[in-house]
Amino acid sequence: MTSAPRQPVPVFPLPGTVLFPHTSLPLHVFELRYRTMVREALSGPRLVALAVLKPGWEQDYYGSPEFHSLGCLARFDDVEWLPNDCYDLKVTGTTRVRFVRIAKEFPYRAAVVEALPQAPYSDDDPLVELERQSLADTFERLLVSMGASPAQTRVDPSMRYEVLVNSLCAGSDLPAEDRLELLDLDDVLERGRRIRELTEQRLRGMTAMRAKRREAAEGETGGEVN
Repeated sequence: MTSAPRQPVPVFPLPGTVLFPHTSLPLHVFELRYRTMVREALSGPRLVALAVLKPGWEQDYYGSPEFHSLGCLARFDDVEWLPNDCYDLKVTGTTRVRFVRIAKEFPYRAAVVEALPQAPYSDDDPLVELERQSLADTFERLLVSMGASPAQTRVDPSMRYEVLVNSLCAGSDLPAEDRLELLDLDDVLERGRRIRELTEQRLRGMTAMRAKRREAAEGETGGEVN
């Protein structure tokens, strides 16, 4: 687990975006306050904490809309300064954090954060390898159901279990609050089992929907023939 900085960390609150450790995210920064945040972060440890805005954020977006207490520390991997003074970034999550208190409000918020512990596990554990293979198989079936080609569905066999789990959680179409619940789990195995169960549920729903569409199409065809 990466330790949290002792100094307050710039907070970048976003609607509906949940970053997980070891996953990357492209960001386009155009607001003045967050452009200032990027410039100041670049002169320091190149870290920000991504937070998830709470529902109703639209009412106070240009003020200080509330965000959830759980977030993810992120480092700047790539930074492109654009001609219009905006930034394109690629950030990568490092560790889950809890926002302890707001230390600064203007021009952007900065917060004291604490790093959240993670239950230890080993990629060499046979149980972990079984869970990893099961999760990879489920994910590949989902991609096939969504129309991906076989070459696009293969999960890199060298990918660490935690990276696979967090990548699926971050890339899922679950509501942000549900993804935050996954991020809140200290046990990576439990998180992996949970996202696998949710993916299986989605697969069953997709199968049932396709069956209903086939039945409806067959019914329409049968009616025309008669």
